[in-house]
Amino acid sequence: MDSAVVLAAARREGFGPIALSFRYGQRHEAELAAAAAVAVAAGVTRHEVVSFDLAQFGGSALTDPSIAVPKHERAQDIGAGIPATYVPARNTIFLSFALALAETSGAGAIFIGVNAQDREGYPDCRPEYLAAFGRMAALATAGEGPVIRAPLSGMAKAAIIRRGLDLGVDFSLTRSCYEDGEYPCSRCDACLLRAEGFATVGVPDPAVSR
Repeated sequence: MDSAVVLAAARREGFGPIALSFRYGQRHEAELAAAAAVAVAAGVTRHEVVSFDLAQFGGSALTDPSIAVPKHERAQDIGAGIPATYVPARNTIFLSFALALAETSGAGAIFIGVNAQDREGYPDCRPEYLAAFGRMAALATAGEGPVIRAPLSGMAKAAIIRRGLDLGVDFSLTRSCYEDGEYPCSRCDACLLRAEGFATVGVPDPAVSR
């Protein structure tokens, strides 16, 4: 959902984005089909999918089947601290691939969909981290390096949904669930935060109600 809104925002600014997705050993590979549908709907002409396997390292409920995805009844029950769904170094790896793609394609910016609720539990979603990666990118590339853009970093889910509706995002195409079932589980952190966001905005989630 966040990435779909970021993609639409980049297009609204006049960018011609290249979409980049990852098959990294995640249990919720259904997100890749959703990413492809979102890219097509947004008129993206180039969508790269990079494959590697973080499951061999484990350490996360998203890549290690022996670690259960946390489930709750309400968003208010989600605990503080780093959750079991944190994937060590994932955004550093993602951004490194994005940096290589940006340099070879001449892109001046890398857009990432981190948000205000991510930064509370995921160290690699914090503004300080993104700023540090941007400084590294400037040192590590042949030119000045692309700018790291995180337009949702100050927004919670309700604000992101409102922004997406304003941009015409088709949320029925998006997938947030940490499980890989045909339908969202409705109880993982991603599902609960998404549901809370739509409830706050006062509109039904088309991915659930379809």
